[in-house]
Amino acid sequence: MTADSNQHKSPWELYYGPNLGYIEEMYERFLLDPKDVDPAVRESFEKWGPPPSASAGANVNVSPPLKVTTDGSNSIKTVDPAYLKKIVDAGKLVRNLRTFGHLAADNDPLGLTPLPDTRLLEPSTFKLTDEDLEAIPASLIWEEAPGTISNGKQAINHLKDVYTKSFGFEFAHIHEQDERLWLRRQVEVGMASKPMSAKERIALLQRLIDVEQFETFLHRSFVGQKRFSIEGTDTLVPMLDEVVREVAHDGARHILMGMAHRGRLNVLTHVLGKSYSAIFSEFHHSPNKEKSEGAMGVTIGWTGDVKYHLGAHRSVKEGETVETRITLANNPSHLEYVNPIVEGFTRAAQDDRSKAGYPVADFGSAAAILIHGDAAFAGEGIVAETLNFKKLRGYENGGTIHIISNNRLGFTTESKDSRSTYYASDLAKGYEIPIVHVSADDPEACIAAVRMACEYRQKFHKDFLIDMVGYRRHGHNETDDPETTQPLLYQKLRKHPVVSRIYSEKLKEKGLLNEEQVEELRQQGLAKLQAALDEVKGNDKSYKQPKVDDAGSKRRKKDIVTAVPLKKLSAINAELLKWPEGFKVYEKLERILKRRANTLEPGGKVDWGQAEALAFATILSDGTPIRLSGQDSERATFAFRNIVLHDVENNSTFSPMHTLPQANASFGVYNSPLAEASVLGFDYGYNVFSPETLVIWEAQYGDFANCAQVIIDQFITAGRVKWSEKSGLVMLLPHGYEGNGPEHSSAKLERFLLLAAEDNVTIVNMTSAAQYFHLLRRQAATLNTEEARPLIVMAPKSLIRNPSVASDPSELSEGSFKLVLEQPGLGKKADKVERLIFCTGKMAIDLEAALELKDGQAADAWDWLHIVRVEQLYPFPKTDVEQIIARYPNVKEVLWVQEEPQNMGAWNYIEPRIRARVTEGTTVRYIGRPKRSSPATGFHYIHNIEQQRIVSVALTATSKVKVR
Repeated sequence: MTADSNQHKSPWELYYGPNLGYIEEMYERFLLDPKDVDPAVRESFEKWGPPPSASAGANVNVSPPLKVTTDGSNSIKTVDPAYLKKIVDAGKLVRNLRTFGHLAADNDPLGLTPLPDTRLLEPSTFKLTDEDLEAIPASLIWEEAPGTISNGKQAINHLKDVYTKSFGFEFAHIHEQDERLWLRRQVEVGMASKPMSAKERIALLQRLIDVEQFETFLHRSFVGQKRFSIEGTDTLVPMLDEVVREVAHDGARHILMGMAHRGRLNVLTHVLGKSYSAIFSEFHHSPNKEKSEGAMGVTIGWTGDVKYHLGAHRSVKEGETVETRITLANNPSHLEYVNPIVEGFTRAAQDDRSKAGYPVADFGSAAAILIHGDAAFAGEGIVAETLNFKKLRGYENGGTIHIISNNRLGFTTESKDSRSTYYASDLAKGYEIPIVHVSADDPEACIAAVRMACEYRQKFHKDFLIDMVGYRRHGHNETDDPETTQPLLYQKLRKHPVVSRIYSEKLKEKGLLNEEQVEELRQQGLAKLQAALDEVKGNDKSYKQPKVDDAGSKRRKKDIVTAVPLKKLSAINAELLKWPEGFKVYEKLERILKRRANTLEPGGKVDWGQAEALAFATILSDGTPIRLSGQDSERATFAFRNIVLHDVENNSTFSPMHTLPQANASFGVYNSPLAEASVLGFDYGYNVFSPETLVIWEAQYGDFANCAQVIIDQFITAGRVKWSEKSGLVMLLPHGYEGNGPEHSSAKLERFLLLAAEDNVTIVNMTSAAQYFHLLRRQAATLNTEEARPLIVMAPKSLIRNPSVASDPSELSEGSFKLVLEQPGLGKKADKVERLIFCTGKMAIDLEAALELKDGQAADAWDWLHIVRVEQLYPFPKTDVEQIIARYPNVKEVLWVQEEPQNMGAWNYIEPRIRARVTEGTTVRYIGRPKRSSPATGFHYIHNIEQQRIVSVALTATSKVKVR
């Protein structure tokens, strides 16, 4: 056998693309002058010969390492399999360091977490010795090894330092190859090339001292008051400073932030610029230290909120021309529920809504920062819902910077009891978000992680997560004794120095500062704090306790023109029925839509869907942008909208709202993910940030709003009185009892009525298409004014196509939204009316159907009856109701008729309001389903029996029926 026949393929053939090109370049240098290349590389070329040509892709046989025969000759050249295996095993070790190095990283400041088995990171696991590694050229196992690293041992040592010391990197779950390579380069080479300057290090120490002293000063000056201190995760503040600097430098004009209460006061004062004196004043003037967290008067305002829930705004200059506005969102104690609010803020700040079509987002113009708690990040489902927005068309924002302020505890619950994952951050892996674990006691590493996060966001427009591992120096709040539940931890903590002390020692070791200079920094900070407190105490005599401003809660009555000339409506209607040439609409849908062509002519009728489309179009023509989102909002759950059409041949889409010549603003319509809380929160945030936009969230079914109850309770209905946060958000909640069971009948009208107070919302349940048209236009007209309020609509289901709901075109071109409607054909002979029925929504249509009107008129046999539809439930239309009751002097009984059970629906809200307005001796009665724990029956035939009974009892004179 000849030597040539024993030749194996060259290991150079394992390389391709840029890596192969690099080897070829090194070989050319080797041919010119062997001393011009690293000794290890030179040795490889001498052993293996030239690499194959990258351009030709040829397989070139080269001389392998010599294997000496037993007689000492080397005439036969063969590949040494053991050497190849060493290379392969060294490559596996590199891969393990990159993938699992985070398991051995030193980023737990208290050493609380037992280290897992990390033998897979050791050369000995692969039976690799130092000599073995030294014999391998670094470039064979680390393609981008710098010139200072020549062999495998140096490469492994360097990568081990990178991946298992200050940082824990998790990038292996990222699917995109270019992202993984970029992240790897940043870790292995890029971060080391960006050390902090001496000036930056001293400024960082000053910031840490400020953060620490602020907390200790509050603790000493306001004994026993809660502040939910940042202590243990102090480095969060300089991290946020760095994010602000980075994204402002990249051109962001808005930075939107969300966080829970821990550390919030420190962030407010040091990042948002809220003065020490303002913070101290809120502590100093607290009326009762012993009251609960929601104590009245803690903050100045209408009813206000506790100081550690409040948000703030600040404008900062970056350079001479760019001004960046920082906003910290208000947030209640439902921790992570602020996340989608901030995401909505951010997208609203990015969207250009000034032109027809979809709004155009400039992702560079605004950035979101979310600070999470470790227990909440893993525990609250709203986190996963919000992370899912990352690449969704109507919700993405070009990347959110996430920071887990990880203090290893949830109140008194330890990590082992609060999550099933190894890391608090593991949820983010499912959304392909890069993760860096870093110690809160290593400020420079934290800053380096922030810089990487900002660069990644700038380059790839995606989220990034930093898990900053720290601790909680006090209990859940400063009055709580943590040693009852974590005694060993807090015994250890008493001996653990604060981060400013740790970092100052490092700077002193580097010779950047001496003890006298550090002490001077501390004294300067204390002097500022003391001066602010002295100022507050000096102003104490002139201070007046804020009053609750009930008067400011009422909106002023104002005439709003919502009618649109018929000529304009006809022109718009024609445009809405134009589609691009060659666009093939589903034949059945095309026939349905084409029926709208003549509905605005005399004798025509405008149904619910057409009324909505005309309202949207006229609002756009007025220059008001619209955002509509929900799980099926393009088509609508009940297929009445179809505002985005699909070509049956190629599935391309088209919306006539986007090509409407009359439109002067954008129209964004998005089918949302199957998540109510986060989507409603996002839309609320979008509307708060862009109050001039008509933002509409539509539930698939009204009772799906159950899943968003925190957003409704904490933000939509209470945000105005707690934080002066104005919103004109519209909620469309399909509601109606039609035999579809307990889960698809009720939008829980009673819940919204319970939450209605201080003129905080508008709640309606309408019965005509024209009413819907005028309502939408009225809501759009009040946006961005003091009159703006969230609008809660009990939207119809079966009524959408009920002919009784369709309206004459003149009702759109004339009139306005009516708070109450009286049943046509009834009540003309006022002195004969003995029963007055009040009702709302679908119930009114069911009663109308039972009257069997002819030409819109009831038979004389109904002279004893009149029916009134309460179209707006809140604010209650008391004047209209009083006038109607006064018109019928002989009324003996007033009924409230509803389809919901007695303990649900509007009865408990309506009863005292009606009873207060009837004359003495007039009976007020309820007609409807009895009290129930479930909203409706699941059997259709039983539903029909119940509904028939309600109608029958309501329309039968008292003398003829025994009332149950």
